[in-house]
Amino acid sequence: MNQPASRIEIVRHGHLAEVRLNRPDKYNGMDLTMMDGLLAAARSLKKADDIRAVILHGEGPAFCAGLDFPAVTRHPFRVLLGFLPWWRKDNLFQRVCLAWRDLPMPVIAVTHGHCIGAGLQLALACDFRFSAPDCEFSIMEIRWGLLPDMGASVTLRGLVNDDVAMELAMSGRRVPAEEALALGLLTRIEDEPLATARDLAERLSEQSPSAISAIKRLFARTARGSERRALRTERRLQLGLLLGANQREAMRANFEKRAPTFKPR
Repeated sequence: MNQPASRIEIVRHGHLAEVRLNRPDKYNGMDLTMMDGLLAAARSLKKADDIRAVILHGEGPAFCAGLDFPAVTRHPFRVLLGFLPWWRKDNLFQRVCLAWRDLPMPVIAVTHGHCIGAGLQLALACDFRFSAPDCEFSIMEIRWGLLPDMGASVTLRGLVNDDVAMELAMSGRRVPAEEALALGLLTRIEDEPLATARDLAERLSEQSPSAISAIKRLFARTARGSERRALRTERRLQLGLLLGANQREAMRANFEKRAPTFKPR
């Protein structure tokens, strides 16, 4: 799949998909066209039962330098419509990021150069974040007199303490990769983060896609809430796996000492 007009490219490698932000001359700054492309890519991957892991990264010198405000503000009516309708759980700008969190397969963000504003909120919506040592991170919206409104209030939960989240949002300061790792914004720092992400994606793709998807749902649904609810969710998801074909195949493959052949999740 290739969508150059949307500034987003999807390249498939067997059960894996790599999604590339492809606006390198603008440091992958998000305009409305890129946002439309990100949403379209997420929708298409959500329907792809054979895709078992996704890697999200940026072409050129940066992962994403944030929202391209000059480009976006040329379309004030479209921006206003993006906040509607009010009764939806999320709006257009929030869905651009949260759509990646809501995919049934694991999503790995690979960051380098700059990961700022909308770019950081996109990375936070992924399940894992592997970064190059040179990457800088910032919740930059305060520089424009705004708050982070692309899902950060949801995706920062459990990663950093509330006071840390507020300090980052209120100051807009740039955080180097080592500090971002210490704060909990990153999973790992690697000299070759894309190669590391590909290695993890390959290893995850060898597991039962049903179990991988269930594990993602388990931790997403129990991140906040009571112990009773968490244990109930754990039991329900496990029962579904025990009744499924992929769990039986995993058992047989282990007993027969062979590689399993899994069905789509």
